[in-house]
Amino acid sequence: MIKRTQTQQFSASAISKLGNLGFGVGLRSQHYPYIMSHLDQGTPLGVDWFEIISENYIDNHGYGRYVLDLLKEQYPLVMHGVSMNIGSSDPLNFEYLSKLKTLGEFVKPQLISDHLCWTGLAGLNSHDLLPMPLNDESLHHVIRRIDQVQDFLERPLILENPSTYLEFQHSTLTESEFFCELVKATGCGMLLDVNNVFVSSFNHGFNAEQFIHELPHEHIVQIHLAGPSDCGDCLIDTHDQPVPEKVWQLYQLAQSLTGGASTLLEWDANIPSFPELVEELNKAKLVLEGHIPQQDTVSKTNAISTPIVNERAELL
Repeated sequence: MIKRTQTQQFSASAISKLGNLGFGVGLRSQHYPYIMSHLDQGTPLGVDWFEIISENYIDNHGYGRYVLDLLKEQYPLVMHGVSMNIGSSDPLNFEYLSKLKTLGEFVKPQLISDHLCWTGLAGLNSHDLLPMPLNDESLHHVIRRIDQVQDFLERPLILENPSTYLEFQHSTLTESEFFCELVKATGCGMLLDVNNVFVSSFNHGFNAEQFIHELPHEHIVQIHLAGPSDCGDCLIDTHDQPVPEKVWQLYQLAQSLTGGASTLLEWDANIPSFPELVEELNKAKLVLEGHIPQQDTVSKTNAISTPIVNERAELL
């Protein structure tokens, strides 16, 4: 029996009220000039909404915040974080959460999400999304912390399945079982990254379609798309390639099971122009009509999971 401490628990119906935002992309600074020129001219950008990386705008009151201020008047925004550290044994960082809440009051996002992972220990941020052992002890630990976060933010938290490259021998639950228990206990939502499912299933040898079938579909409010890199004996979540055919197939399956969730294309390195990004996003609409793009997973050597925007910098 889990001893509960939360006062904020959200039902599946509350999660469903977050609604389907349509088709969006991640807001990246490389696209500021294009976006600002179109905002000034009142010209549509070809997307329904934008997702921001929360940490890029916390304590940032420069030009990026100015862009955000104008953009939020015309497009729905979503906040996606990488530093909540929800799976760590460190105490929750309420200084970070306070800044996140303050940013939320400025942005007024449709939802706030982060990852089911840990990102640091002893107050140090690794700036990477590290896998958790999946067992009853870690489940109860994360449930208590989600309760605290939802109480503090006064809204449901949305958690994403990360891509992983190792598993713990003492895990006793599958990732899908872990997510089902989490949403049942806390009422939190799930961000399903189908690219991460593709990457993890290849690296660990599980069935990606079965994984998606086992998830709590009524709590999935957003789906991420991205392109990984094929390094031969493993896939790396590089966010720097077109979305491959297998990921599109998983996306089609997920959309059929959820009844329709907001779609977001992530592209964090080797970033194309904004029109090219929109062209890639629009393939999602074709997938929902039954047309799967024929795109192989791009092979790459020396791939790393932490995106580097400048390809030249990667070589230095």
